[in-house]
Amino acid sequence: MGFSRILQAPTQHGTASTMTVGHDTLSGEHNAMKPDRLPPIAPAQWTDAQRSCAQEIIDGPRKAVVEPFIPMLRSPELCTHAQRLGEYLRYRSVIGLQLSELAILVTARHWSQQVEWAIHAPIAIRAGISASVVDAIAHHQPPAFEDPNQALVWTFSQQILANQAVDNSTWSRAVAAFGEQGAVDLLGIVGYYTMLSIMMNGSQTPPPEGSAMRLPSAA
Repeated sequence: MGFSRILQAPTQHGTASTMTVGHDTLSGEHNAMKPDRLPPIAPAQWTDAQRSCAQEIIDGPRKAVVEPFIPMLRSPELCTHAQRLGEYLRYRSVIGLQLSELAILVTARHWSQQVEWAIHAPIAIRAGISASVVDAIAHHQPPAFEDPNQALVWTFSQQILANQAVDNSTWSRAVAAFGEQGAVDLLGIVGYYTMLSIMMNGSQTPPPEGSAMRLPSAA
């Protein structure tokens, strides 16, 4: 990920520390020209609760207060619990990084959530999702999968988003492939990234300049 700015902020002990505030954001074509309702708060203006939350994010695997935690930081307890949940779902889910990233892309496409697409499309490709699959998802086309588990995750995620249900056949195949914990984690990933999508769509998080991967404007 790229970051738009690095802010210097005093720590709780009074010394300066580097706080990286991310702008890996794209939040849907419909938000591209609208003002950011919840822009970054300068670290010097953080409350103690906000600073504690931000430091926990910075100390974790993300290494920075990236989108969508910039708008969510207004509610620091929510932000703290959300980032902990996301840390598990993104980095430690039992279905693994590759399939997690695929589910994230399906969710981002459903919500036209450009922030998540900009962040996760390159990660998904690096994790082994083919560029042709990513492109098909971006254009609302059924991908041509070679990996049956990828096809299953796409179908499962599409069903729960579009139909608010998963059919019995798809559910049984998911449990057989990933176990009940894997099926629950997959539901959790779709649900969590739905929450983030709604957060950033509602707060009109602006897209970054020069972002390499965006959802097509006509999709």
